Amino acid sequence: MPPDGGGKERTMNTMSQEGKALVYRWDGEVLSVMPWGRNSFRVRSTVLGEVEDTDYALLAPEETEGQIEVGEYVSRITNGKITAELTVDSWSHSCDIAFYNQKGELLLKEAGRGGALDKKNRFFKPIIGGDYRLTVTFASNPKEKLYGMGQYQQDILNVKNCNLELAHRNSQASVPFVLSDLGYGFLWHNPAIGRVSFASNTTEWYAESTKQMDYWITAGDTPDEIEQAYGRAVGTAPEMPEYGLGFWQCKLRYWNQEELL
Repeated sequence: MPPDGGGKERTMNTMSQEGKALVYRWDGEVLSVMPWGRNSFRVRSTVLGEVEDTDYALLAPEETEGQIEVGEYVSRITNGKITAELTVDSWSHSCDIAFYNQKGELLLKEAGRGGALDKKNRFFKPIIGGDYRLTVTFASNPKEKLYGMGQYQQDILNVKNCNLELAHRNSQASVPFVLSDLGYGFLWHNPAIGRVSFASNTTEWYAESTKQMDYWITAGDTPDEIEQAYGRAVGTAPEMPEYGLGFWQCKLRYWNQEELL
């Protein structure tokens, strides 16, 4: 470990278990990874405060217990088929997250510092008034195929190499859940307007204004298993009642009741 100015080795105590969560604390940041349903994690981070228990889309999770292993530089938390590995740099004390399936195969990892570039995986840029512009950057697998994200005005099925606005518009329904052919599902659990770039070099999620980073990730052997986990996490649509199954027609282009009739 690098020595400090007095010739002594710097000690570090950045990682700990807090309840069911694996928590990293350093330089004003609090990063929490905790089980959230079977084979799934909820990952939250904030600066200059504690993570908040918001419930924008996620339901209360099924009771699951993760296995936590706290180390000096590498710590892990496992929940069924998914493991999060948190690696702390011995000099900067920055933390990188990587997710693996039950076979030890890499599913998703943060982009890292970029050597001398000294980038931040979770970059909080302060906004006057108390919130932050948030950018979260993951490394990209160029061969990965990605599906989902809601309804956009495009005919592209595999959204890899797409830039997508995270906002609702007329004829655009942004649902920031993406399913990967590598065997994971990812929900950007943040109601802020923003964007996502599924580029060939990095995947970058951006929120215009938020108080914390918040996402949910699950692992599964099949797309069906991943979709079912997503349904349990956010809820499923009930069967439409019979009275709602009649004739539907938009009245947007009718001038008056007579024309509509």
